Amino acid sequence: MMISKKMSASLNEQIGNELGAAMQYMAMGNHFAAESLPMFAAHFYKQGDEEREHALKISKFVLDTGGRVEIPAISAPKNSFKCAEEAVQQALDWEKTVTKQINELIAQAVKENDYTTQNFLAWFTTEQVEEVSSMENLLAMVKRAGEAGLFHVEGYLARQGK
Repeated sequence: MMISKKMSASLNEQIGNELGAAMQYMAMGNHFAAESLPMFAAHFYKQGDEEREHALKISKFVLDTGGRVEIPAISAPKNSFKCAEEAVQQALDWEKTVTKQINELIAQAVKENDYTTQNFLAWFTTEQVEEVSSMENLLAMVKRAGEAGLFHVEGYLARQGK
């Protein structure tokens, strides 16, 4: 086994976190679809797909390094929101939490002198910069537009190809 059992267990926990995020983003997409905001819905469905891809990427790494993938139980997502700002704020908070989780995994890898995992996780640190920045920008636009102006944000998302 190239990685420790402790690291494998921590990465399994992160797989669960990524799948939980995928489900939450799908629920957000469903909420926005029900609110007749198709570009918001598409944006969050795409975010969910990315989180699922992250879980698969970590799973493959665990398997490639001799570990076993054991997906933990995942809590049900929140399915409705009082306003778009609440949903986007939750998404931003989640991305900041994921950044912290990745940093903790890297700290563990450093402590274990596990250069293989450190190298693997470097991609995720760059990805999280993009994810946090993107969600901060979307939240700023939603706040600026207000609920009455969400169709302007829809137009922005459409132009971005989300």
